[in-house]
Amino acid sequence: MADTSDTTPSVENIDDIIHGRLRLGVMAYLSAVNPASFPELVRKTGTTHGNLSTHLSKLENAGYIRQEKGYSGKRPQTLVYMTDAGRTAWVNYLDAMKELLQH
Repeated sequence: MADTSDTTPSVENIDDIIHGRLRLGVMAYLSAVNPASFPELVRKTGTTHGNLSTHLSKLENAGYIRQEKGYSGKRPQTLVYMTDAGRTAWVNYLDAMKELLQH
């Protein structure tokens, strides 16, 4: 019997940091719209400010995003950027999911 372990897709290739529903939504959105403002991400993900902040911290700690805090006029503004490492992780995540779905 031939060993197919090298060609069998594995769920171990799925990035757990990205795979969470909210983080997945953030990464998907940032892959098309980069940067995005914090309020924009709240609207697009349908979550609360606190919940989004927690998940952005996880993505930031992984090096997948960076947050730039500043002002727009006199109002505080946070912009969220996908980093190069984040884009690489995103592409790898998509490749791993495609591989699983094709088998």
